[in-house]
Amino acid sequence: MTDQSSNQMWGGRFAAGPDAIMEAINASIGYDQRMAAQDIAGSRAHAAMLAATGVITDNDAEAIREGLLTVLSEIESGTFQFSTALEDIHMNVEARLKDIIGEPAGRLHTGRSRNDQVATDFKLWVRDQLDAAESGILALIKALLAQAEAGADWVMPGFTHLQVAQPVTWGHHMMAYVEMFGRDLSRVRDARARMNESPLGAAALAGTSFPIDRDMTATALGFDRPAANSLDAVSDRDFALEFLSTASICAMHLSRFAEELVIWSTAQFRFVTLSDRFSTGSSIMPQKKNPDAAELIRAKVGRIFGANTALMMVMKGLPLAYSKDMQEDKEQVFDAADNWMLALAAMEGMVKDMTANRVELAAAAGSGFSTATDLADWMVRVLKVPFRDAHHVTGTLVAMAEDRGCDLPDLSLADMQGVHAGITADIFTVLGVQNSVNSRMSYGGTAPAQVRQQVARWSEILGA
Repeated sequence: MTDQSSNQMWGGRFAAGPDAIMEAINASIGYDQRMAAQDIAGSRAHAAMLAATGVITDNDAEAIREGLLTVLSEIESGTFQFSTALEDIHMNVEARLKDIIGEPAGRLHTGRSRNDQVATDFKLWVRDQLDAAESGILALIKALLAQAEAGADWVMPGFTHLQVAQPVTWGHHMMAYVEMFGRDLSRVRDARARMNESPLGAAALAGTSFPIDRDMTATALGFDRPAANSLDAVSDRDFALEFLSTASICAMHLSRFAEELVIWSTAQFRFVTLSDRFSTGSSIMPQKKNPDAAELIRAKVGRIFGANTALMMVMKGLPLAYSKDMQEDKEQVFDAADNWMLALAAMEGMVKDMTANRVELAAAAGSGFSTATDLADWMVRVLKVPFRDAHHVTGTLVAMAEDRGCDLPDLSLADMQGVHAGITADIFTVLGVQNSVNSRMSYGGTAPAQVRQQVARWSEILGA
């Protein structure tokens, strides 16, 4: 049987409570109870403001404050009884507040609507998640910096098309992800700054006739300012979409790195060894050590992308101001936030624990004629040969080495001079992989000195 208290909350508009189907489709308490702390914080700020502006008495405000603290304590201790008949976290809290303090609870909702209330709660919740994401990204960047500093001069193959291209350093590869996650960090901070306007006091859509002080509540809740348009304030979900967009880009970066860790940890590559803490065994093959954490991070990007698309579809056709469709804004964000935070933490753990296998990295760095570009560059720089001609000569020498089953440094000087008479013994100073990486001294290049410079720059940025 439906709880008739829902009718009392509606003020007598409906003669009978909603049936079970309507209750099920209408209720959001099953998930929006996660915003309980934010809802109570918003209500406390609103009540204090109502008292300061003389809309309610100080005694009523004090009763509301104490009652809300009791409600919060019950929720945090797990003794609070949530009711689907009361639809959402806002009405559940208000109904319980009335049980505790009686008549003053009815004055709490003066000068506001559930429309501005839910927008405020949701913004506060998303803002907390952005702060958590910032902490997670910072921790991951620091773990990458430690790897980069340790392996600033460890050679490894650099790839294009997943084919060996040129030698790079382990540190350089780690710093590529520092740059990626650094951009994610800036997006998180940028999104937080843009969304930090308070919807509270916009009421249903048009503001209120009560002499409220929206600057007071905005300040109390840590917002920079009140939102400037009441219609926009209650109908805006850009902050949630921007959160999901930011999460999606960061999750894509996590997935790319996870893919590399999956490949690098195979027996065919053996570039890295992942710790047992982030690997699992096989139920049937005792030799297996599976990079399950990396694979799960790689998969979670689908859930986060899906959440972003789902909320875009919810919002795309809504006229101003509030529509009940917007109740479907939270589950996707909650799920995406959970998975983003988990993926960040798991990736940080893997990076901190993983071991780069320096011997295997170095052996692979010289494979696939990875120093061919160095040979061509030497001809341009020393012999003043046009690059296209040098490219052709190098291609011919690569084909010769391939036919003989050897690498470029294994060709004799006579072999090379048979293709281009101007080549001298000095060519062998650039064909080694360590010589190759040491020569890449352009800003942002893979030379160990450049890697260390970038590590120092980021350490200074982070205050590490």
